[in-house]
Amino acid sequence: MAKRLDLKDVDIYYGSFQAVDGVTLSIPPNSVTAFIGPSGCGKSTVLRALNRMHEVVPGARVEGEVLLDGEDIYAPNVDPVSVRRTIGMVFQRPNPFPTMSIRDNVVAGLKLQGVKNKKVLDEVAERSLRGANLWNEVKDRLNKPGGSLSGGQQQRLCIARAIAVQPEVLLMDEPCSALDPISTLAIEDLIANLKKQYTIVIVTHNMQQAARVSDQTAFFNLRATGEPGRLVEIGDTEKVFSTPTEKATEDYISGRFG
Repeated sequence: MAKRLDLKDVDIYYGSFQAVDGVTLSIPPNSVTAFIGPSGCGKSTVLRALNRMHEVVPGARVEGEVLLDGEDIYAPNVDPVSVRRTIGMVFQRPNPFPTMSIRDNVVAGLKLQGVKNKKVLDEVAERSLRGANLWNEVKDRLNKPGGSLSGGQQQRLCIARAIAVQPEVLLMDEPCSALDPISTLAIEDLIANLKKQYTIVIVTHNMQQAARVSDQTAFFNLRATGEPGRLVEIGDTEKVFSTPTEKATEDYISGRFG
């Protein structure tokens, strides 16, 4: 089941540097939320905080609350690994394990969890590749290396790997920035289908992409270089793009800055 995310007064730090200041927003289940804004405004930092991925950077920490269906994912008794299993992530550049087969790429997470039953692994591989709209393209070469696929196929392979462990939320950090227009369209169509099962948050620099794929859009900005990023406004995508509340949002969307 897709789950709801709520951020309440979230501050994010890297050591003594405050990267993000006072973000409060809600992400409803079975929807696509787009984070937009200029480089360095904290949108990818907020995205990584949603599944505690930012913690891989020494000295990084979050203050405030990040709630998954009302449960604080930063509570002392919560295991970050279980959080990342529930809230999957797809990165900017496709990152399949290049020498591992297509099939083994998909089920890598399950194998790490100790699943060894070949029948189960084969079933999950097929279901996940179908879910990522890749099965028909690779079903006859599942034992070929994941690195042998095209860039767009590799990104869909990474999405298949993310959904194989049956997360409830999918985070995507500029998943189309390294792809050609046809592959980008395939990923966007896939996102529209995946939101029936998952809650999706996507960071994108592409205004048209945000307008096409998302149900709500959050605009981030920073007051000046060196200042922390902050959420300027969030709302239904159609409204944010047509009649934004804040002038800074209008200026960014219309191309006056950023």
